[in-house]
Amino acid sequence: MAFDTPAPSDLMLAPVRSAAELRRFIDLPNRLNAEDPNWVVPLMYERMAALTPKTNPFFDHAEVQLWLAVRDGRDVGRISAQIDRLATESGAGKTGNFGMIAGEDDPEVFGLLLRTAEAWLRERGCTQALGPFNLSINEEVGLLVDGFDSKPMVMMGHDPRYAGARVEEQGYVKAKDVYAYVCDPRAALPPVVVRRIKRGLPAGVTMRQLDMKRYDEEVKALTSILNDAWSENWGFVPTTEAETAQLGKALKDVIDPRLVLFAEIDGEVAAFIVLLPNVNEAIEGLKGKLLPFGWARLLWRLKVKRVKSIRIPLMGLKKKFADSLRGQVLPFHLMNAGRDAGIALGYDKFEFSWILEDNMPMRRISEAMGARIYKTYRLYEKTL
Repeated sequence: MAFDTPAPSDLMLAPVRSAAELRRFIDLPNRLNAEDPNWVVPLMYERMAALTPKTNPFFDHAEVQLWLAVRDGRDVGRISAQIDRLATESGAGKTGNFGMIAGEDDPEVFGLLLRTAEAWLRERGCTQALGPFNLSINEEVGLLVDGFDSKPMVMMGHDPRYAGARVEEQGYVKAKDVYAYVCDPRAALPPVVVRRIKRGLPAGVTMRQLDMKRYDEEVKALTSILNDAWSENWGFVPTTEAETAQLGKALKDVIDPRLVLFAEIDGEVAAFIVLLPNVNEAIEGLKGKLLPFGWARLLWRLKVKRVKSIRIPLMGLKKKFADSLRGQVLPFHLMNAGRDAGIALGYDKFEFSWILEDNMPMRRISEAMGARIYKTYRLYEKTL
């Protein structure tokens, strides 16, 4: 298929083939959102690594294509299409994904972007398009449809207000919403939660911090729990050890071991929680660059000045313990211990994200800890 045939308006779509084109692909949203005070320019080196097969293990089990939309020599849109071979095929047929979507506020731009991604997926046997995923369901997901008045936290997206309407104009409908919750960790907890926590850990249950001396082993244990705990969630795709190892390597200088907690039941690692300092606070003003002085400024902001907000992206409990009394209280103890550690380190804003709209157990736990929904991200689907 030829995707670079000019349309009557001189709008054309070209596949991304070179490093220079990939840089343009990454940089486009920075121009589109330049007037948005809540836009955070991502680090170019990190985005290049995330979208390069040699440095992102996602490409080991997925086929990915990126495109740039160009009009009169100016980049006006971008999109990706991808098929993850680890994703489970549904009874309705094979589902492919689109993602990384951004464009000027123009129905023609969004129409060409989505039609091209759909054609690519259809050629490969897909009967359903679902997205946006940037690039997988285990990374940034959804299009922001509510909560435009605040900056996104680390590894969360931010989109212009018009984007959702432009996608819907092309025949896409809501598949799922995912939420970001926010809370002030210093606020008083509800009495029922306080009573539960004051009972202490049940017999045979212990909690400990991440052991940095056994970092690689700890990351493997986390991956095992994560894949087990989330295996029945909507859209679940297992995270490979290579992917988690790569993420762990990327975040090693950011992770604070006091904010990564494991719970053990009778000596077996049963659950974990990860609280991640909000790197987006630290990269503001760097304009996506770490050279010549960006690294020093970033590390100083993270290690000395310290950011004030924190995101909880991951928490998991092995299914074998989920129905036991000891297992049912672990999420509250882990969240409370993380809360106490965060307060002691000076954090004053926590985000729990992302959480599926119908994941009622996790929503109830978040709300019991005093959190409220403040951002909504939408996943769209379309029959091809």
